[in-house]
Amino acid sequence: MNDLSFVSALLIGLAGGVHCVGMCGGIVGAFAYAVPKNAPLLPYTLAYNLGRITSYTLAGAITGWAGLLFAQQINKGIVILQFVSGVFLLLLGLYIAGWWQGLTKIEKLGSKFWQVIHPWSKTFIPFKSPLQAIPYGMIWGWLPCGLVYSVLTWSLASGSAVQGAIIMAGFGLGTLPVMILMATGFNKIQTLIQKPKAKILMGLLLLVFATMQLLQAISGSVQ
Repeated sequence: MNDLSFVSALLIGLAGGVHCVGMCGGIVGAFAYAVPKNAPLLPYTLAYNLGRITSYTLAGAITGWAGLLFAQQINKGIVILQFVSGVFLLLLGLYIAGWWQGLTKIEKLGSKFWQVIHPWSKTFIPFKSPLQAIPYGMIWGWLPCGLVYSVLTWSLASGSAVQGAIIMAGFGLGTLPVMILMATGFNKIQTLIQKPKAKILMGLLLLVFATMQLLQAISGSVQ
């Protein structure tokens, strides 16, 4: 994994904003009702997203560590993981562009875990201060999401807990602009990035990243 991993993950998060609008639009709308009446929404939104990105970072560290264990046990294990990651990013690009919808089936993998932790989030609402939105966001960071799972395979392929955490932190920050704009009522962003041309553009960008990952895996397999 090179030094551009953080920047690349950031760009993937930005491109994935198309998915965030569809997946999290309703959640963001309901979030506003948990904020005290007449309170400024932005501090709560930032706190919520801090919690969400913290969970992404933790998940990245865990998967990166798991990738390290796999690489230590399997010959050219990192190459295998890089190939798997490239395939998932490829499928993600097809999904974002609207050319393939199979990624929704992968989201069901985390549904049982989500059913266990989701009720805990209710203990933090309604919010009395932005601090309560942080643990709330941490719980919602584990919402089953094909976009997140796809990027987690990249963390897995890093073979490092630190690098895995960096990748997911970059990805989380990349999703932040769209999430803030939705939460603060900038509805035009939803209309803009849900247009077919925008989806195709974002999907193609992700396909470029997937191709780079697959080429890296192929080059590693022949060395």
